[in-house]
Amino acid sequence: MSAAEQLLPATSVGTEPLFAVRDLTRLYGPDKGCQGVSFELYPGEVLGIVGESGSGKSTLLSLLCGRCPPDRGSVQYRDAAGDWLDLYAASEAERRTLLRTEWGFVEQNPRDGLRMGVSAGANIGERLMAQGVRHYGQLRAAGLDWLQQVEIDPARIDDLPRTFSGGMQQRLQIARNLVSSPKLVFMDEPTGGLDVSVQARLLDLLRGLVRELDLAVVIVTHDLAVARLLADRLMVMRRSRVVESGLTDQILDDPQHPYTQLLVSSVLQP
Repeated sequence: MSAAEQLLPATSVGTEPLFAVRDLTRLYGPDKGCQGVSFELYPGEVLGIVGESGSGKSTLLSLLCGRCPPDRGSVQYRDAAGDWLDLYAASEAERRTLLRTEWGFVEQNPRDGLRMGVSAGANIGERLMAQGVRHYGQLRAAGLDWLQQVEIDPARIDDLPRTFSGGMQQRLQIARNLVSSPKLVFMDEPTGGLDVSVQARLLDLLRGLVRELDLAVVIVTHDLAVARLLADRLMVMRRSRVVESGLTDQILDDPQHPYTQLLVSSVLQP
């Protein structure tokens, strides 16, 4: 069975995929980048992409969200109207609009995903403004609500993000992305660089929001504990290729590929 076939979930019967990727390839040299990646993602499903540094995870994520063009392959998305959009046949403006409205992107470093010179409330409100909301009262109410949802004191709505801790900045970035009710969110190492206790709190928050909002998520992480907690399915990457894919618990409890076995065993060693 191919990696693409393994990634078709049993729960998909009777449902339509939200996201379809075929033979996605972008190479920067031998085994650098990603090649031949295919999968489908369904509404409410979380796909984890794991592997060591240099395996191709970040390249794949950039291709999936339209930040760089592929050498070959396609990325298709079923938009809010139910129509299939070919990501790389769309204009750059259309791709930017998607990332501000129906999609979200949570950066590893929250400073890359926030506007540090405007208030926390303004960071949240910008996503709604991209959807046409202009009423100040509505924007502020949404900001207060989402600060509370991500466990930030609403009284800090007018504070600048640079006055927040790293964990608070990451929670604010999550609020900024989710306020617009996106259908699909990309996450790049969302707990990277955070203390263990802060990571645990953030993971609990993410897991609750993903389920509550029925989000489809593609998450890149090197941390198998994060993958186990958040992802329904996994793709394991090595040297630009997907070497194993399937349900998260099956892969982590009974890895088949020697590289996956090495990853899992290295985590389990004291």
